[in-house]
Amino acid sequence: MLHVRFILNTFVSGPQAWFFVADDKGYFAAEGLEVTFVPGDTLANAVPKVASGAFDLGYGDLNAVITLAAEAPGVAPPAVFIMHNTSPYTIAVAADGPVRTPGDLAGRKLLSHANDAAWKMFDTFAAATSLDPARVTVTPDARHHREMLPLVLEGQADGLFGFVNTLASAAIEAGLDPARFRHFEWRTIVPDLCGAAVIASPAFIAAHPDAVRGFVRAVNRALADVVADPPSGIAAVQRRDPGIDVMANLARLRGTLALEMAHPDGAIHGIGAVDPARLDRAIDLVAKVKGLRRRPATAAVFDPRFLPAADDRVRALARTP
Repeated sequence: MLHVRFILNTFVSGPQAWFFVADDKGYFAAEGLEVTFVPGDTLANAVPKVASGAFDLGYGDLNAVITLAAEAPGVAPPAVFIMHNTSPYTIAVAADGPVRTPGDLAGRKLLSHANDAAWKMFDTFAAATSLDPARVTVTPDARHHREMLPLVLEGQADGLFGFVNTLASAAIEAGLDPARFRHFEWRTIVPDLCGAAVIASPAFIAAHPDAVRGFVRAVNRALADVVADPPSGIAAVQRRDPGIDVMANLARLRGTLALEMAHPDGAIHGIGAVDPARLDRAIDLVAKVKGLRRRPATAAVFDPRFLPAADDRVRALARTP
């Protein structure tokens, strides 16, 4: 067995179910892999941790890969399986509050986890909405989202960065109706961006290409299982953390399947892949807005060599355009 070190995006949660199902059902073992999962501290921050060599693979933000690939060619871990074919980033505000359009964020105070991927990509949101980001005050806050969301309703903050389904789940955990929040979503404002992807360190790819292919194949098998039976996926998550809120995590998983993984491109390319032209537009956008020193090569951002056969990919989640 080859031991693989894998960093998750955050603490154990519903939208990681496919990794744990693949482990429980022996899909990794069938590929000759023994996987150790380590909780992470945001999707974006998983990227430099895999790049550092501390982990072989991880669950990271594709847009953070673009940025690092521009800054450190050959070091950035490329995506090998794009799980989120649309962006999950959002800014949540009170549904009955005064912030009704992106332009209303000017002069407002927002909260965010320090390494939140949505905050890191705020410049793309601002560019698309002609919002001056300098007119928005963002305060880092280490508290759980369930503790910060009430502050938005109480007027102590005007909004909160995060992922749509993460915040909806946190609202349930806080005893709040998710409908009490309005979302400004990147998926409609900056539609070319994707989100979470399985990433692999270049050194691990070079040393163990068959292991990368086997890991992706196992996750793809488990993804199909989770799509067919989400509650069984949550059961696998609960085996890692018996204390999770089962209903909140099931809602988060189902929401992720219905939103982050439901881009119409999924019917054409299947989960794991992406439209090459769209990916190029996303790379161009991130490079321009962030003023990157170079536009990274597309191959440094996404390496499709390890994808399962097209006929084996999940396509049922795709929304009708």
